[in-house]
Amino acid sequence: MNFHILTLFTEMFRSPLSDGIVGRAQRNGLVNINLYDIRKYTHDRHRKVDDYQFGGGAGMLFKPEPMFEGIESIRLSANLEDSVPIILLSPQGRRLNQRIVEEISTQKEVVLICGRYEGVDERIRKYLVTDEISIGDYVLSGGELASMVLIDAVSRLISGVVGSIESTQDDSFTTGLLQHPQYTRPSKFRGWEVPEILVSGNHAQIEIWRRQESLRRTFILRPELLESADLTNEDILFIDSLQKKK
Repeated sequence: MNFHILTLFTEMFRSPLSDGIVGRAQRNGLVNINLYDIRKYTHDRHRKVDDYQFGGGAGMLFKPEPMFEGIESIRLSANLEDSVPIILLSPQGRRLNQRIVEEISTQKEVVLICGRYEGVDERIRKYLVTDEISIGDYVLSGGELASMVLIDAVSRLISGVVGSIESTQDDSFTTGLLQHPQYTRPSKFRGWEVPEILVSGNHAQIEIWRRQESLRRTFILRPELLESADLTNEDILFIDSLQKKK
């Protein structure tokens, strides 16, 4: 998968994306991260990318010229099709979740625009970008960190990036629920023991326990997720039993 990132701060991406799973994915040729400096697409002596708002108001806005020229240049140099998503990282975007991550992971090419300042000229939003994404209901100083979050989440779902595909299938939110409790050796630590069912060898009962604990944890910590989760009749009965114990 190829990520094309339009940013004012290309160096911010070097270290965070060179280690861990994303770094290994790049070294293995599974993920390519291409960085483009927005100032490269300016033509004045000061390489100006922002300007004051018409009508007054605090803060500066990204000018449309460098952004449009940058995207057009990327399209030509990378031979991108017109259907390639152009995503603006913005507090006004749809809030990132696992379903959106899965949706983006099906693409071969994605362009990310890292917003800054007070925002962007509305013509960028209206006539250039195809999607806007926010990583949460708060404001960052720019879209660079948000784009790194998106790249990390999407890269995990690309075939071959994570050692075992099963590692991602049971992740929190992938199933629509929070993940069940997990344990490793030693089976007893400072008097705290691993639940007996997990060392029983009864895999059918283990799966039932994991499903119920996943439901229990979601019910306690993120009950709103249950409204859209794909629940069986057994799941619903178990949740009803939890509600009666409240």
